[in-house]
Amino acid sequence: MDLAKRNLVITGFMATGKTTVGRGVAARLGRPFVDMDALIAERAGCSIPEIFRRYGEVTFRQLERALCEELAAREGLVIATGGGALVDERNRDLLARRGILICLDCEIPTLLRRLRNVADRPMLWGENPEQRLRALWAKRQPAYAAIPHHVDTTALSAPEVVERIASRYGAEPKLWHVKTPTGEYPVHLAAAGLDALGALVYEAGIRTRAVVVSDEHVGPLYSARAVASLKRWGLSAEAIHLPAGEEHKTLATVASLYDRFAEMGLDRSGVVVALGGGVITDMAGFAAATYMRGVALVQVPTTLLGMADASVGGKVAVDHPRGKNLIGAFVQPLLVLLDPLLLDTLPEIEYRAGMAEVIKHGIIGDPELFAALEANASPDLNWVLRRQLQVKIDVVEEDPYEKGRRVVLNLGHTFAHAFEVLSEYRLHHGLAVSIGLAAAAHLAELRGLCTEETRRRILAALERHGLPTHYDSHPPEAVYGAMALDKKRQGSRLRFILPRAIGDVVVDGDIPPSLVLKALERIRL
Repeated sequence: MDLAKRNLVITGFMATGKTTVGRGVAARLGRPFVDMDALIAERAGCSIPEIFRRYGEVTFRQLERALCEELAAREGLVIATGGGALVDERNRDLLARRGILICLDCEIPTLLRRLRNVADRPMLWGENPEQRLRALWAKRQPAYAAIPHHVDTTALSAPEVVERIASRYGAEPKLWHVKTPTGEYPVHLAAAGLDALGALVYEAGIRTRAVVVSDEHVGPLYSARAVASLKRWGLSAEAIHLPAGEEHKTLATVASLYDRFAEMGLDRSGVVVALGGGVITDMAGFAAATYMRGVALVQVPTTLLGMADASVGGKVAVDHPRGKNLIGAFVQPLLVLLDPLLLDTLPEIEYRAGMAEVIKHGIIGDPELFAALEANASPDLNWVLRRQLQVKIDVVEEDPYEKGRRVVLNLGHTFAHAFEVLSEYRLHHGLAVSIGLAAAAHLAELRGLCTEETRRRILAALERHGLPTHYDSHPPEAVYGAMALDKKRQGSRLRFILPRAIGDVVVDGDIPPSLVLKALERIRL
C-alpha cells in the first residue's frame, strides 16, 4: 500500500461539520472530495429526506453500504460520511482498509445551536427533536469511540479544524529502503501508520498468523488497533502484554514468549509484531530471531527513543546482570513502521529520554539537525524524525554488523550503560545516554579533541530539552569498573566515541583511565 494515497475519511454526529471540513481538507491537500450523502442523493435523483420518506431508512443504509464498498477500493480521496455510516462495523472495516478514519466530536449544547432546522434531518423527525438528538447521540457513542482518531470541534472554527486535520494526517509519508547484506527492508514514517499495519504485513507476504507483543502500558492503548488492522487483511492475530520496564528485559521473559508463541500456533509462516518502546522492540525482536530459528519480525516503536534508535538497524538483545544487551543477535526486520501519532500518549519523561538519542544523531552526523535542537525546545517532530533517521540509516547501511563505523552510534553509551548497570536498570536508558553524552563531551575536551565551545554547545542542547548532564551517585571508580563488560571493549582497552565537532566524531581506544575518571568527576554532583 502506498501510504500517501490512503483516503481521509471524516465522520461524526450530525452538525459536527463533516462536509464543510471535508471539503476544506480536500482543497488544502489538493485531493478529490466525496460527500457520501450528496453522492447518494445525486444517484437516487432525490434528496436524503426524500429517500427516507419514499423508501425508508433500510434502503438508505443499503445505498450507504454499497457506496462504502465502492469507495473502499479507491485511493487518495477525502470522504465525508453521513452521521450513521460508520456506526455499522462492517462499513468501518471497509473504509479503514485503505483509509484513516477521523471522527469529529462536539458537545451537545453546541450541536443544538448549530441545528436550527431539523426538516432535513430524518433521524430527528417526530416529537421533541432535542430528546431524539440526545438519545441518538448516546446510542452512537460506542461506535464513534471505536474510531481511532478524533478532533473536538466544539470550540474550533471550521478553518481551524481543517488545518488541524490537514497538518496532522495529511503530512507526506516517508519511505526508506534500508540495504542489508541479504537484501533490504522498508522503513515507513507515516501519521496513522498503525492503521495500515495489516496492509503492509499482507503486502510483505505474511498471510497466516501474527502475534503482537506489547507491554502492560502500551498494549491497552494500541494493541487492539494493531490486531484489528491485521485481521482486516485476513490474518489470524492475537496480542501478548508483558510486564513493563527494563528489569523485565531478560532471558526469563523471552522464555515465556516462546511458550506463548507455541500456544498460539505461531510458526515460520507467521510474524511477530513488536509494539512498544526499546525494551519491547529489543526483546520481542530477540524472541522472533531465536524462535524456530527465526520468524519474521515487524518493528512498530511507540516511543521517541524506540523510533530514534532501537527499531532500525537489526540489533536485538536482552540484558544480563553483568551488562546491558549482552545477549543478542543481528536480525533484519520484515519492515519497520513509525507512526508519530503514537507519541501523543507518551509521558513527558519518555519524550525527553528519546530526545537524547535524537541529539546524539545530530552530534554524529547532522549539524543542521543539532542546530535546530539547540535553538528550539519544540521542533517539528516529523522533520526531526526524518533527519535523525537518515543519519542512522546511512551508518547502518555502511556497517550492518558493527565491524567499523557503526560503533559511532554508541556515542555516550559506554558511560550510559555503566550508569544503568549500577542503578540495576532503574535509570532510564535515555537519561543515562544524556549523562553519557555529557561525559563524552567533557572527555573529548580533556583529550584535546574538541573545543570548550563544542562541549558547552552539547551540554546546553541537552539541558534545553530538560535532560540531565550530571549524576549524583557512585564514585567515578565504580562507574569505570562497571564499564568492564562494555561490548565496545577491545582486549583490555575501552573504546570511547568522542566528538571532535558537531557532526564529526571519532573512536578513541587509547585513553588513560585517569582521564576518564577526571571526566566523570566533572559531571558528578
